Amino acid sequence: MRSSKSTLALLGLFISGCAVGPEFQRPDSGLPANWSFSKRKAVPAANSADLVRWWRRFHDSALTALVEQSVDSNLDVQQAAARLRQARAQRQAAASSFWPFIDSSGSVRESDASGSGPLSGNSRSYHAALSAAWELDLFGGNRRNVESADARLAAAAANLDGMRLVMAAEVALTYCQLRSIQDQNAVARRNLITQESSAEITHERRDAGFASDLDVANADALVANTKAQIPRLETAARQSVNAIAVLLGRPPGQTPAMLSEARPVPTTSSAIPTGIPSDLLRRRPDIRSAEANAHAATARIGVAVADLFPKFAITGSLNQQSAKLSDWLSPAARVTSYGPSFNWALFQGGALQANIRMQQALRDEAVLAYRKTVLVALQEVEDAMIASSNERKRRVSLTEAVSANRIAVELSVKLYTAGQTDFINVLNAQRSLLQSESEFTLSNLALATDMIALYKALGGGW
Repeated sequence: MRSSKSTLALLGLFISGCAVGPEFQRPDSGLPANWSFSKRKAVPAANSADLVRWWRRFHDSALTALVEQSVDSNLDVQQAAARLRQARAQRQAAASSFWPFIDSSGSVRESDASGSGPLSGNSRSYHAALSAAWELDLFGGNRRNVESADARLAAAAANLDGMRLVMAAEVALTYCQLRSIQDQNAVARRNLITQESSAEITHERRDAGFASDLDVANADALVANTKAQIPRLETAARQSVNAIAVLLGRPPGQTPAMLSEARPVPTTSSAIPTGIPSDLLRRRPDIRSAEANAHAATARIGVAVADLFPKFAITGSLNQQSAKLSDWLSPAARVTSYGPSFNWALFQGGALQANIRMQQALRDEAVLAYRKTVLVALQEVEDAMIASSNERKRRVSLTEAVSANRIAVELSVKLYTAGQTDFINVLNAQRSLLQSESEFTLSNLALATDMIALYKALGGGW
């Protein structure tokens, strides 16, 4: 009895602990210790809460409301959520292999044999059966399958986080583009007023004999060119509003009224806690998804290896069959069977070994995809940091250019009105002012875009 108990204990330990195939280990990503662009030594992010709701750091209530609506109502996000539910159901289906399978069947049959022999006449039979089978996962094939399903579930969850992050960034970017277009429209209209005033002065001076028709033509052409920009900007603004509506899962035209009110491009001047490169491994959803896919592929190797070994099961069946319904429950109508069984694929022409090699190649592909994902993540962070830093420098120069061009326009108009300079100087000054103010507006958009790209590259959000 003691020997039997020891055998059962060893068998239970073997069943619970043995699983063929390789154990998964996170692939070496070769991450550097510091960011190459930053001159300061990077330190781990003490608190990632600053990245969780990064859009709030722009201090724009409309932007915050739009982003937080989109992460639930966007149709791409809802599709990713549906894929997560699929992965959860697939995991549950894989785990069902640990439980016994029980089937039942039953029938009532009538037979009619005509003639005069011993089998002639009508007969009826009643039959019911109950069968059960429980596979003993001795070599861990089922456990590896569940492990693979767990990893696929983790990948689906990371993909949902990634879709939410992408959608938050897309809404923020489209919103900033809308505000930039509204700013450009305001710049064009403001310069148009100045140019029309100058054109009026030119007409008056021409009528008085102090200006030429060439001056009038140049002034009118500048006014017409500036006017031509306004319809294009209004079209772009409307298209941006429609794009935001679709991102919110709404038909074009069903957008909040706050979008029609012009606002400046939102900016944030606070420092972003970039942390160290290894922080990306836990923050970036695409890296977590790639790692989970590599884990799932590794576990599927174990499933393929387990097919080389015999599969043991405990089976049993209960059959009740009688010619009369009154005799159906009698012991004589009952047939039972039970006992162990096994199935071993001894020869399949090399198909099992080929499947193992295929699963190993799929694992290698998943590992390479993980490493590439990490490299792309590093590039995106570095590119966003470089672009943000240099755009801030460019914005300082553009601020100075706008201020100088405004002075130049004011002085040139005064001198031209007094007859002390040619109109070409007024024309050049007004063109330069329009260009520098437009460039400054685009720089605000570029700076906001770079900050959004950096938050997204760092995996902020979920």
